[in-house]
Amino acid sequence: MHTDTGLADASPRVLMGTASWTDPTLIACGRFYPRMQMSAEERLRFYAGVFPLVEVDSSWYRLPSARLARLWAERTPEGFTMNVKAFRLFTGHRTAAEALDTDIRAALGLQDGDSFHYADLPQEVNDELWRRLREAVVPLAAARRLGLVHLQFASTLRPDVRGIAHVEHCVERLAGFTPSVEFRHRSWFDGAQRERTLELLRTLGAVHTVVDAPQGPDNTVPAVWAVTHPRYALLRLHGRNAATWNLRGAAASSSRFDYSYTAAELAELAAAIRRLQRHRETHVVFNTNMEDKGQRSALGLREALQAA
Repeated sequence: MHTDTGLADASPRVLMGTASWTDPTLIACGRFYPRMQMSAEERLRFYAGVFPLVEVDSSWYRLPSARLARLWAERTPEGFTMNVKAFRLFTGHRTAAEALDTDIRAALGLQDGDSFHYADLPQEVNDELWRRLREAVVPLAAARRLGLVHLQFASTLRPDVRGIAHVEHCVERLAGFTPSVEFRHRSWFDGAQRERTLELLRTLGAVHTVVDAPQGPDNTVPAVWAVTHPRYALLRLHGRNAATWNLRGAAASSSRFDYSYTAAELAELAAAIRRLQRHRETHVVFNTNMEDKGQRSALGLREALQAA
């Protein structure tokens, strides 16, 4: 089932949203949702009444179920789009045993605290995990809610023979869906490698991710305002908090994305998005998941786009 049904003659549009609608700090801050006590269904329905797009971030930590995806589809209106972030194991990240389904953990004899990489597991196990991801997103595709399946590769993945082969492998596993690719090591865009990387994504039919993130560390990439897909463009905004980008520890994830974009920054981004758009559907995802900062920045960028 392929989600790429519209084409370059369609009117260009920008879909704005955030990565996750259930972040604990978002709920706890009490500023985005109208009530503190809301059911999961009520929160998603409210979110979908404000934004036309969301990125399912929880699927990076643990594979979702088809049953849950059906509920998401039922709780959102026609025209709403959900991008799904691929399970972290697939994209080169070390993964804890607790992230696997109970039956797979039992079959492998894994204990709490065990961790591993994709290459450490038997091929038949990896095959089954890919099957479960595909099974989980089918209800979204059937309901015309599925946008992109996002592959955020680890910073350890480099543009060498092995790294390129793994990108090709992951995209092949998503045949029939529309994959988007995000790199987390700057070597993918250094010098002449930049055009080779973009050409790789064009050849694979994958959507290049324009990344807005702090600059300087090797595990960030520059914002390369280019497109590689005939229908889609994707911008993911992680904030520009260089001081917290490489923090480690329990609170590191929230601190890393603790950032509010200024009006001037949003105006600059709006102008760049207009140049990127052309005849495409451009997805803009704020990953600044600290309280309601992502939602406020998304609303601010929407206003800036209307004024551009």
